[in-house]
Amino acid sequence: MLHVVAMTCAVLAVQPGAGLSKAEQAAGWRLYSGADATSLWRGYKQPAFPSKGWTAADGELRISKGGGGGDLITMDQFGDVEMTFEFRLGEKANSGIMWRCTETHDATWQTGPEYQLLEDATYGAKPTDAHSCAALYDLYPPSEGKAMKPSGQWNNGRIYLRNGLVQHWLNGQKAVEAVVFDDAGNPTKEWADKIAGSKFKAYERFGVQPRGHIAIQDHGDTEIALRNVRIRDLGAPLPGEVALFNGKDLTGWKAIVPDAAKQNTKPESVWSVADGVLICKGNPVGYIRTEKDYTNFVLRLEWRFDAAKGAGNSGVLLRMVGEDKVWPRSVEAQLHSGNAGDFWNIGEFEMKTDASRLNGRNTRKTHGAERPLGAWNEYEIIVNHGEIALKVNGEELNRAWDVGELPGKICLQSEGAEIHFRNIRLVPLD
Repeated sequence: MLHVVAMTCAVLAVQPGAGLSKAEQAAGWRLYSGADATSLWRGYKQPAFPSKGWTAADGELRISKGGGGGDLITMDQFGDVEMTFEFRLGEKANSGIMWRCTETHDATWQTGPEYQLLEDATYGAKPTDAHSCAALYDLYPPSEGKAMKPSGQWNNGRIYLRNGLVQHWLNGQKAVEAVVFDDAGNPTKEWADKIAGSKFKAYERFGVQPRGHIAIQDHGDTEIALRNVRIRDLGAPLPGEVALFNGKDLTGWKAIVPDAAKQNTKPESVWSVADGVLICKGNPVGYIRTEKDYTNFVLRLEWRFDAAKGAGNSGVLLRMVGEDKVWPRSVEAQLHSGNAGDFWNIGEFEMKTDASRLNGRNTRKTHGAERPLGAWNEYEIIVNHGEIALKVNGEELNRAWDVGELPGKICLQSEGAEIHFRNIRLVPLD
């Protein structure tokens, strides 16, 4: 099923030529347009950065008209990946960024789906044409209301590919969203049908590679420039990450279930592990918490509710301090179905949030980003001194500031419904 949504996305401001913060590096970002750009890119089917056409200077990657340098590809290959970039297009400029490209055919676009880069206005393209800027070229058109800046001005682009979901963003708005792979990594029927109905059906393995290069197209007589090109491998371990869940048992965690004794059961019995997945029964209510304290960190985890058992409630408690009870003093990143990305302030924890979305102890998310019930979702939670940012499936939904900077536990709630967790990992920022 295709999901196409236009909405404002909160993004971190990045100054031209700026480096990466400690938190960004911990989250896995790498700058691909900096001083070492020529060592991170090479020509398609070439061993090194092109000797003509392309230049890497002043924090920008540029190609001139008729330069003849050919397409660029990253030295590295990626499966799940996120890429953010700024781009400036000359009049009638035509280019694209391809993902999961291999060098099995004559051109990058013959294996890699494309984020189209087109100067719509001077090229004469309709904003919602499947060949216009930010389209998933020839397969999915951009959504209505796309906002693009005129020729010669800088635009912001973003590609997000994770757990089968692909998104294209343009200037803070989601332009394309589609589920192209299932949980096993196989093409969905919709994705396979899209390819079969396009010109790409002539190219073996188009759009179905599990990994590949990212490419920037040299379309010939066109001028483009890119800066602040940042890429992170969403399937790779984070730099210096600590696995909080070993995929086997509750080592490193302590179960807190006050009513367990009343029900003649052990607190740990609420939790079990199967095939690397941590399963919480939901009853009795309580939580598991880390044995160690963490103050500043980047935390990633994936969760889902059992579709057969219905929607449910849970949460991730951050900087939990004080007495073990239901519920302990902490900042909660909500996991209630339909409300993931909300904040809950527990025990009058010191923090500030957007007053327009604050109702008592609850701060509503800016918008929804959850996948359908039963699908895996991913939280990325950045707890950095006095700030906490909540991202669900790659979209920032909430932010708090002036948060009490206290070392505390990380907790996962048992709150009345079965919920599954996996890939719980953390990078300390201290």
